[in-house]
Amino acid sequence: MSNKSELRLAVIGAGGWGKNHVRVLADQGVLSAVCDTNEERCREVAARFNTRYYTCLDEMLCDELKLHGCVVCTPTKTHFGIAKKIIEKGVNVFVEKPMSFSSEECEEMISLSKKKKVLLTSGYIERFNPIVQDVKRIIRSKTYGDLLMMEFHRENRMPLHIKDVGIIYDTSVHDIDTAMFLFDTRPQVVFARAGAKFHSYEDFATIMLGFEDQKVAIIASNWITPKKVRTFNAVCTEGIISGDFITQEIRIDEATRTVTPRRERQLVEPLTLELKSFIDAIQGKNDESMVSASEATNVTKVAEAAILSSKTGSPIYLELK
Repeated sequence: MSNKSELRLAVIGAGGWGKNHVRVLADQGVLSAVCDTNEERCREVAARFNTRYYTCLDEMLCDELKLHGCVVCTPTKTHFGIAKKIIEKGVNVFVEKPMSFSSEECEEMISLSKKKKVLLTSGYIERFNPIVQDVKRIIRSKTYGDLLMMEFHRENRMPLHIKDVGIIYDTSVHDIDTAMFLFDTRPQVVFARAGAKFHSYEDFATIMLGFEDQKVAIIASNWITPKKVRTFNAVCTEGIISGDFITQEIRIDEATRTVTPRRERQLVEPLTLELKSFIDAIQGKNDESMVSASEATNVTKVAEAAILSSKTGSPIYLELK
C-alpha cells in the first residue's frame, strides 16, 4: 500500500490524550472513526474532525470492515480487553503506554498478534523526542566516553484523567523505556521506594535500575510538586550530558568548559513521528523506529518489579529477553 490516504485508522478513547491522536491521524489523512463510551465527547470530537463515531467497540469493528489499524487511548486496565478484540479481528493495533499493567497480558497480546499476523506496538513517545534521538547519537559516537549513569526527574501535579494506576505505570514508564533505549540493554535488578500521599495509588517513586558493568539509572517521579519538570542527566566518563524533554535543549559539561549544542527545535511534534512509524510499518516499510511489543513488555516487567520492590523493600532480579 503506497498511498497513506488509502489507510483507514480508528482511535478508541477520545479523552485527554486520545484527542491528540485523533488530531494527528486526521492531519495524516488516515482517520476513519472515533470510539468512546462518552457519547457527547465522542460526537464532539468526531464532528470537529469530520469522521464517524461509535460508542461501542464491537459495533465499530463490525461496521468498519476495512480498518488497517486502531489506536487505543483508554485507561490502562482496559488495554488488554480492547486490544485483544482488535487483534482477533485481524487489525493492527497501537496501544498507548503502558501496553498493559500486567506482563502476562502483554505476552498474551504478543502471542495473539503473531497468530493473527498483525502489528502490535505501544506509545513510548519520548523515543521520538528529538532530544533523545540526539543524545542517543552522542552516546553511540563515544565523544564523551562511555555512558555510566543516568538520572531522570519527571514531576508535576497528578493529571485528573488518571484514575486506575499510580505514577509508576503512568509516568515512570517513560523514563524506564528511555533508560533502556539509551543504554541499549536491559536492567538486571530493580530497587524502588514509593508512597501515596494524596492519592489511592502511589504518587511519588524513586526507582533504581541496575545494568551490567555496574551501570545504573535513577528515575525520580512525583505527582506532588506543582512545577512541571522533565529533565535527565547522562553521566559519561568524559562529560555530563543534560537534557530537558520539554524545551528540547541539551547542555554538555566537559572538564574545562560547558557546551550548548546549537540546534533548532523540531517542527514536527513527537506524536506525529510516533504515529507515522506505525503507519509506515502498516504500509510494509518495516520502520525500525517503532517500539516493539517485546520492548513494551519489558517496560511493564520493570514497572511490576518496581512496585513489588517498593512493597517488600527488597531488590528484584530480572532476566529480560
